[in-house]
Amino acid sequence: MSITYPRILPTGDRALTVELGNEIDERINARLMGLIKTLTDQRVKGIEEFVPSFRAVLIHYNPAILSYSDVEKVVNRALAEPVRELSHHKRIVRIPVCYDIRYGPDIEFVADHAGLTVKEVIDIHTSTPYLVYMLGFQPGFPYLGGLDERIHTPRLETPRIRLEAGSVGIGGGQTGLYPMESPGGWRIIGVTPVRCYNPDKDKPIPYKAGDHIRFTAIDTDEFERLRELDLRGEYTFEVED
Repeated sequence: MSITYPRILPTGDRALTVELGNEIDERINARLMGLIKTLTDQRVKGIEEFVPSFRAVLIHYNPAILSYSDVEKVVNRALAEPVRELSHHKRIVRIPVCYDIRYGPDIEFVADHAGLTVKEVIDIHTSTPYLVYMLGFQPGFPYLGGLDERIHTPRLETPRIRLEAGSVGIGGGQTGLYPMESPGGWRIIGVTPVRCYNPDKDKPIPYKAGDHIRFTAIDTDEFERLRELDLRGEYTFEVED
């Protein structure tokens, strides 16, 4: 049975889901961001929040103000407009990462699996900005697109019980980071010394869906310097707009 997109699905008693496709694709995601921007600009009273994923958006609404059919009509009107693809504007958040073996226990495995040197893996991983398709799993965990196929690496057969906060990893064809201490099954290739989830800040997470992240390599001395700076609340993420 084939599925026709877009499609709208009820999701509980105060939300609905709009699906625009069934694959991880930058163009589908751009259309998704365009739809969110269109609906946001309309400022419909009763629509409370948009939660995007790779290819769909969950729309929360207040059932005391809007019914499901009300929101469905609003969405259908937006979908009936000419296709709007919101070009990702390349807001790039730079995140420093130490790829030293003490912080990247799997980096040699990634290199061996790819038939590359460790330096080549680092050069490839830091060579491009990655699109933040969505946040999930834990606060500030970015699901990123654009990992070079040369360093695609299978996940661990048995996940680790504990990963250090800030661990940067590769899982299959994706890369990302764990902002909080956590179990995890991705191959860890480094650690960032700065917190990518800090609830004490006005903006606890420095990036959002639609932004890009570029990892920059640092040595162990810079790792310690930046960690101290971050712990004092003095670190500011470098951002390219």
